[in-house]
Amino acid sequence: IYDDGYTAGTVSLIRNILIFGAVIITSCLTDNSLNIIIGNICSLRFGNAVFQLGVGCRVGAAAFLYCNRQLSADFCENLSFGAVCFLFFSFNIIPFRMAPLVYVGTVLTHLFGGSAGREGTGVQMGGAIADFLSRFFKLHRYDRKMMVQIGISAGFASVFGTPLAGAVFALEVIVVGRMRYDSIFPIFLSALFAHLTCHAWGVEHTSYVMTEIPDLHVSVLFWIIVASVIFGITAMCFSRSISFWGNLAKRFIHYAPFRPLVGGICIALFVWIAGTTKYIGLGIPTIVASFSETQAWYDFLFKLLLTTFTIGVGFKGGEVTPLFFVGATLGSALSSIVPLPTSFLAGLGFVAVFSGATNTPIACTLMGIELFGAEAGIYLGIACVTAYLFSGHTGIYTSQVIGSPKNLKFWRKKGQTLQ
Repeated sequence: IYDDGYTAGTVSLIRNILIFGAVIITSCLTDNSLNIIIGNICSLRFGNAVFQLGVGCRVGAAAFLYCNRQLSADFCENLSFGAVCFLFFSFNIIPFRMAPLVYVGTVLTHLFGGSAGREGTGVQMGGAIADFLSRFFKLHRYDRKMMVQIGISAGFASVFGTPLAGAVFALEVIVVGRMRYDSIFPIFLSALFAHLTCHAWGVEHTSYVMTEIPDLHVSVLFWIIVASVIFGITAMCFSRSISFWGNLAKRFIHYAPFRPLVGGICIALFVWIAGTTKYIGLGIPTIVASFSETQAWYDFLFKLLLTTFTIGVGFKGGEVTPLFFVGATLGSALSSIVPLPTSFLAGLGFVAVFSGATNTPIACTLMGIELFGAEAGIYLGIACVTAYLFSGHTGIYTSQVIGSPKNLKFWRKKGQTLQ
């Protein structure tokens, strides 16, 4: 009996190691190729904005026609990380076709000028690939859920270059206010190996520098909290704007494939009237500039509106880099009225708005430490927690389950999904 059990355990361990490696390799492959493709796309400049979005809308419409034939309409319209969370808890199956669909949709959105990110897409693909491999190897239902979190961790770590934040993000993002440690070891390993794989392939991540960090003082903490309250409210506005534009599009355009068509024309008109492409695409040059130059007060607002509109009308892509844009430019703009260094406030906004929009304050604090250094750790933690609390029970991932309400007055919301 002992020998049989020992043999079975060894076989199970070897199988899990093979699956574990397959998840990491496939996640890194897709995420890094996404980084390279979108990075090259963003270096291009097209002369005719209407042509960009017009053609992009027609391609998006064709994708939606295929999607509506293969999957339910609701799932296609919400092809996002929220769908991963939803299927994680309900059907326990994440369709593998979600990975190529969201991949192609994100590339097309960037190719034709949409305002969206890429990191969220990497996390979504990691979850879908991990679930596919776990079903292929016929893992237990419990192990399959663990593999989804491993995929999320690997995807996050590979696209950001922040393995600690990626691991904690996978633990923290599924249930608001709760983390389960039963799969913590493989999740941390997947984030680490995904990060090492990126370095082995020579993938470079954008560097952000917080040049000035003030000394610890009561007045400094006061202004950080004031700024973080604004960051949290901004994150709430971002989350609610996506559903606002989505509901508005559904109200006036009943046929789903036409929504990105009309939405793309609207964005193209805005770009043509504004005479700048600053607010479409990833916007990384503006994010980098926010750490050294005070940005205009309206930069964050235009990016917020264009990104939420882009996603709300049906284009695919991540919300993470746009959230970085919104947070960094808002923090940079606040430096004109808040007596704190520009790069310092830009860095706080960078992680705090993301924390409020994803309800992951611990992961965002670790991400800030990995990006800006441990010297700013206490400030980053205060900013992320404050923004998390003041963003309310909202988020860009509406399928997140409320494990611990942010206020005792809302205890009845425990176990419900975000609105």
